[in-house]
Amino acid sequence: VMKLNPQQAPLYGDSVITVQLTEEDKVEDDVVFYLVFTGSTVQHCTSTRKINPGSLETISPGHDCCETVKVALCASREGHPVLVVAEESFQFVQDEAYDAAQFLATCAGNQQALNFTRFLDRSRPPAADVDFLDEKVALAFRHLKLPAEWNVLGADQSLT
Repeated sequence: VMKLNPQQAPLYGDSVITVQLTEEDKVEDDVVFYLVFTGSTVQHCTSTRKINPGSLETISPGHDCCETVKVALCASREGHPVLVVAEESFQFVQDEAYDAAQFLATCAGNQQALNFTRFLDRSRPPAADVDFLDEKVALAFRHLKLPAEWNVLGADQSLT
């Protein structure tokens, strides 16, 4: 049995996940561990990094939909078959950054929709928080499924 911490990540991924191993699965120097995330339509394979003999970490992949997936911890050693060491459930969820990216994509070219930025100006979050939110919204934006004809100006191409 392994423990994943946290047990969920945003759809766009890029979160650090720690894997706690059991006593019998301690990390040996010649064993390579990786995680396989299996969803309803997509499968991801991620490498891991050893933190200490009982812990690994990885970066969550981006996923195509909100769902609970199966995560298999696999171990590989040269000259031996790949083994599935443990399995656990993991959730991909939609967060505020993903919601904001969807809102911005939907409202492209709509000047009225941009009024929400005035709220940010009034509330004056710390600069570090704004930078962090900006990074997350940019990541989420890259994972949106947008039509090929979509553009940041919206339907009205006459805007400058």
